Amino acid sequence: MRKRFFIKGLAISTMGIFLISCNPQMDEEALLVKAKSIHEEILTVDTHADTPSRLLREGWNIGERHNPGERSSGCIDLSRMKEGGLDAEFFAVFVGQGERTPEAYVRAKERADSVLDAIHQMGKDHPDLVEIAKTPDDAYRLEKQGKRAAFIGMENGYPIGKDISLLKHFYDRGVRYITLCHGGDNDICDSSFERRNPEDNGLTEFGKQVVAECNRLGIMVDISHASDKSFFDVLKVTKAPIIASHSSVRAICDHPRNLTDKMLKGLAENGGVIQICFVSSFVKTPETNPERDAALAKLEEKYGSRSDITDAETRKKWREEYMAIREKFPQKRATIRDIVDHIDYVVDLIGVDYVGIGTDFDGGGGVDDCDDVSDMPNITEELIRRGYSDEDVRKIWGGNLMRVFRQVENNAKR
Repeated sequence: MRKRFFIKGLAISTMGIFLISCNPQMDEEALLVKAKSIHEEILTVDTHADTPSRLLREGWNIGERHNPGERSSGCIDLSRMKEGGLDAEFFAVFVGQGERTPEAYVRAKERADSVLDAIHQMGKDHPDLVEIAKTPDDAYRLEKQGKRAAFIGMENGYPIGKDISLLKHFYDRGVRYITLCHGGDNDICDSSFERRNPEDNGLTEFGKQVVAECNRLGIMVDISHASDKSFFDVLKVTKAPIIASHSSVRAICDHPRNLTDKMLKGLAENGGVIQICFVSSFVKTPETNPERDAALAKLEEKYGSRSDITDAETRKKWREEYMAIREKFPQKRATIRDIVDHIDYVVDLIGVDYVGIGTDFDGGGGVDDCDDVSDMPNITEELIRRGYSDEDVRKIWGGNLMRVFRQVENNAKR
C-alpha cells in the first residue's frame, strides 16, 4: 500500500527541492523524484475509458498484463493500472447511436446491460485487484487497500430510449454518470457530431426530465459529445454541477467536441469540471494527409458513419479497417506537453478547481508519450515541471472530480 511510504516520500521530495535550489545540474532528477512521490500519494482518477468493449472479447483478460504498444493489448489492464499509479477508472458503457424505434431501444438496453455484466464480472473475477466503486468514499477506501476502483459511466443516453424509469435501473447497476449523447442526435439532446441535421435544437423536453432525474438520483450529467446549445440548455435546468468527462479546449484546438471559453466560464459558474481528453485530434489540429483522408472517406462510404453502426460484427470490421488505415498512414500525434497546454489554459481562464483528466483510452485516446495507462506518471512530471503545487496536482488528478461527485450525491440526498 502506498501510504506507508508517505514519510519517506515526503523526505525524498523535500530533498529534491533542496537539490533543485543548490545544484542546477540535478534539476531534472530532483523533479522526477518529487513527481514520483506526489503521484504515489494522491488519489488519481481517469473519468473515461472504453476498455469494457475489450471485456466482451473472447480470450482477452483484463487481469493479465498486456504489452504496451501492441494492437491487441489495448490501453488498460489491471497490472498496468498499478504500474501507472492509476487508482480509479470510470469504465464506459458505450452504445453507439442507432435508430430511434421501440425495437432499437430494446436492443440498446440489452447491449448496455451486457457491458454492465462484463464490468461486474471483472470485479468478481479479480476481487484482490479491483472492486466496483459507487461513491467517492469507495475510491479513497480502495486506494488505501491497494486495489483499483472501477467506477461506471454510460456513454450515450441512447439505451434509456424514452423510458425515464431506466435511469433508476442503470443507477442501481452502478452507473454514476451519463454522457447524454454520442455521435448523433438522440431523444435527450443534439450531438456536436451530427452532420445530417445542421440545426442545433439542444436539449429536448424529455432531456430536461433526464437531467432532473439524474439530479434526483445522484447521477453526474456529462455533456461531452453534446452540442453547444445542448450544453447551455443543460446549465439552465440542472440543480447540480455537471462534468465534461472527456473534452478539451476549443481555443487551442478548433473542434466541435471541445468547449469554448464561454462554455468553460459557464461550467465554472455551475461548479462543474472539464476532464481533458487525450484524443490527439481534439488536443492538436492534425496536419493534413490527403491519402489518409481519402482512405477514411472510402471507409465511411463503405460502412456509413461510425456512430450509425449498431451491429457488433460490422463495428468490429470497421474498427479493424480503421486501425489498418491509421497504421498505413500514421499521423503525427499530440504530446503530454500539448495536453498540459489545455490544462494551463483552463487554469488561466477559470481556475485550477475546474479541470481534470479523462483520457478516452481504448476509445481513440492516447498521445505520443502517454499511450497507455502505464505512462500516467508522465502527466504528473509535466505538471510539476510547469510549477503546479502539490495541492494543484491533487485537484487535477481527482480532487476536483470527487468534489463534484460529492456535490451531486449531496444534492440528491436533499
